[in-house]
Amino acid sequence: MACCGQRRQQAGRPIPVRQANNPGPARSVSRPVAPSRTGAFQYFGKTALTVIGPVSRRHYRFSHPGAVVEIDLRDVPSLAVVPNLRQVQTG
Repeated sequence: MACCGQRRQQAGRPIPVRQANNPGPARSVSRPVAPSRTGAFQYFGKTALTVIGPVSRRHYRFSHPGAVVEIDLRDVPSLAVVPNLRQVQTG
């Protein structure tokens, strides 16, 4: 029968961690969106605004009134209902 002192020693031992054989290349969190896959929105509010795209999970920062930001097309329908944002044509 083991005493509780031996169980404490066993509990203090490190548990081996398995590593993936090939983790693959690291991905960039904020990689640019391909131009053919973007829309654009202009901000008409009074301060700065940050919106998170619900599909792409990108953070879109409108730093000042009048700012125009390119948006991933997958996020366009959701951003279209945000107050003070209007979709604009890119040139």
